[in-house]
Amino acid sequence: MGKTLHQRDYTGPARGALSGVRVLDLSRLVAGNTLTGALADFGADVVKVEPAEGDTLRGWRTRDVQTNWKLYARNKKSLALELRRPEARELLLKLVEKADVFVESFRPDTLEKMGLEPPVLLARNPRLVVVRISGWGQTGPYRRRPGFGTLVEGISGFASFNGFPDREPVLPPIYMADSFAGLYGAIGVLIALREVEVNGGEGQVIDLPLLDPLFHMLGPQAANYRLTGKVKPRTGSRSTNSAPRNAYRTSDGKYVCLSASTQKMAERVFTSIGRPDLIDDPRYRTNAERTRNAEELDAIIGEFIGRRTQAENVAFFEKAEVTIGPIYDITQILEDEHFIEREVLADYPDAEMGAFPMHHVVPRLSRTPGHIATPAPRLGQHNRELLAEAGVDAEGYARLLADGVAYEEDFPRPLPGQAAES
Repeated sequence: MGKTLHQRDYTGPARGALSGVRVLDLSRLVAGNTLTGALADFGADVVKVEPAEGDTLRGWRTRDVQTNWKLYARNKKSLALELRRPEARELLLKLVEKADVFVESFRPDTLEKMGLEPPVLLARNPRLVVVRISGWGQTGPYRRRPGFGTLVEGISGFASFNGFPDREPVLPPIYMADSFAGLYGAIGVLIALREVEVNGGEGQVIDLPLLDPLFHMLGPQAANYRLTGKVKPRTGSRSTNSAPRNAYRTSDGKYVCLSASTQKMAERVFTSIGRPDLIDDPRYRTNAERTRNAEELDAIIGEFIGRRTQAENVAFFEKAEVTIGPIYDITQILEDEHFIEREVLADYPDAEMGAFPMHHVVPRLSRTPGHIATPAPRLGQHNRELLAEAGVDAEGYARLLADGVAYEEDFPRPLPGQAAES
């Protein structure tokens, strides 16, 4: 299962750079949890406001372990409320009064139907930053379509040029649209908070669809098409901007990735494989010529690489100062000394797994670094603490549990109609 990772406890500094920022997170799945997770890692007090069944992310399990939840919900608190009940919504509004950020990912108009639309929230707290995550945005003809990342990865144009030319378009095997949206959303929150805290401004609404950040990350596709009249083709691992650049199979069945995006690097590749003649070959003399003849060039380089193992290729080309690297799978990552030394992953205590390999906080700040201070919370773990802020005493909280307005993981839920009849 790999070398022993560094062992860490859930401990952190007394304060982080975002200490004092209260975030109410009503979102579900990856985009919202990525956004609020980035804030929580640097000290923000993030409260996951969950329904009785919990954030949908809790249900994404591997061998019945909530691996996604453990990663994305670290450093957060859980408040479980039945927001279909007016009592729960009023309690939430009391917490809004002292919050700095409010995040939701319902389908557009859902918040309005709940009576929690932005004007209501901002009336309670004029300094509040409201983030509205959706697939397509709060406006436009697609606004009410299902907002799954897969659909966005298709319609954005990403899948159309991802993959190989003789195969179907390839959707990403990761939460790409959600992750980009979450990171852009975190940037948006910090911008809006600066407007409130430094410029003396008021709160505002951030319209954060999954579509816009992903499309932005795809670069000047529209400009390139307008200039050339050509649609970007699927090229596998090749680049349309430079060559050689590809993934090459090694003699042990693994792969390396090589990129020579400058003239000097391309010349260095040719010299290192014993083909300095390619430097003056008219087919490969310039980057434009190399890109046009990438298939023939890849065959030459691939034949050289294919005679050596992955490790031998990396050692050989690194000695020649050629930009090459191994294409790792997770087994190799867990063995790699750089990952281990920099604690890109570290083991944290976990009741189910013994130790959970947790990702490091990103980015790494020198003076106010982020920390992993608490594990992902149980559903409703922080109800009592948070509802006390809303004026709920012990007797009142017991009533909320009995009536199904609030919920704790270890507290039996009332059957439908039971609370109303009691």
